Amino acid sequence: MALTLGIETSCDETSVAVVADGRRILANVIHSQVDVHEAFGGVVPELAARDHLVRLPHLLDMALEQAKVAPQDLDLLAVTRGPGLVGCLLVGVGVGEGLAAAWSKPLTGVNHLWGHVYAAMLARPDLEPPLLGLVVSGAHSDLVRMPEHGRFEVIGRTRDDAAGEAFDKAARMLGLGFPGGPALDRLARQGDPKRRPLPKPSLPGLEYSFSGLKTALLYRLRELGEAVTEQDRADLAAAFEQSVVESLLEKLERALNETPASEVVVAGGVAANSLLRQRAAEVVAGRARLTMPPLELCTDNAAMIAAAGHYGGRFGADVDPSLGW
Repeated sequence: MALTLGIETSCDETSVAVVADGRRILANVIHSQVDVHEAFGGVVPELAARDHLVRLPHLLDMALEQAKVAPQDLDLLAVTRGPGLVGCLLVGVGVGEGLAAAWSKPLTGVNHLWGHVYAAMLARPDLEPPLLGLVVSGAHSDLVRMPEHGRFEVIGRTRDDAAGEAFDKAARMLGLGFPGGPALDRLARQGDPKRRPLPKPSLPGLEYSFSGLKTALLYRLRELGEAVTEQDRADLAAAFEQSVVESLLEKLERALNETPASEVVVAGGVAANSLLRQRAAEVVAGRARLTMPPLELCTDNAAMIAAAGHYGGRFGADVDPSLGW
């Protein structure tokens, strides 16, 4: 049994995990910084980095205790090296390098985006490449093919805002709290998308664009002005959510048509959205096996970093906040 300790500090979740053989979670401890950033309406990078530094020692002890392992039992340390906020990444990598030196263990730097795909393998241990993936997180809306472990081919991505960014900005326009995506999802459940319809973004090929949809929402709110009601806000939230989700899945379906795949993964923070989960299951049904991680593995966590570290080969731990696939 190969044991990997994962450390995730790319943004505003601090997490430490222990994973066996890249598939079985022995511990996955996560601390959310929502309370730290809520008053600012978004993540404050310096505050996030400081909080990671404060929380990591305790989370490390908790993870080892829950997994019932000691440092000498570990085979590998895996830490997120990017993409993410540079200060936050430096904290995690610095702690990882210190532990690797102190415990005489190998250390690998992990691509956070890869981690989201490997989260699906933690949820379904028999999942293997090749697969088609839709990775929708805060700053990414990417369609990728994974022909084998440790190799990804980007076949589509957003030209501007990612779906997660669009949800957060729409939530801010609608006067919702932080984090915006879950708040918009909850409000949309009370609305009817047909009452205040919004356009569905559509670009040629497999590219996405959500900036125009954001502008359309802004104009609708300006038209309503002070006359806007709570029901109007719920209807607009539902319409916005529907437009984003249908745009995402239209391109996923097109990718399936162009190159059929037997395995499809939808992962990343936005994969926690209830409408996306429902509609993805409907779109993929009968064509491929769909895997969506459980909600706790959609958002940032160290178990996915440990799994990706186990399978993804050995990489340096140099920080790269703009790291791509």
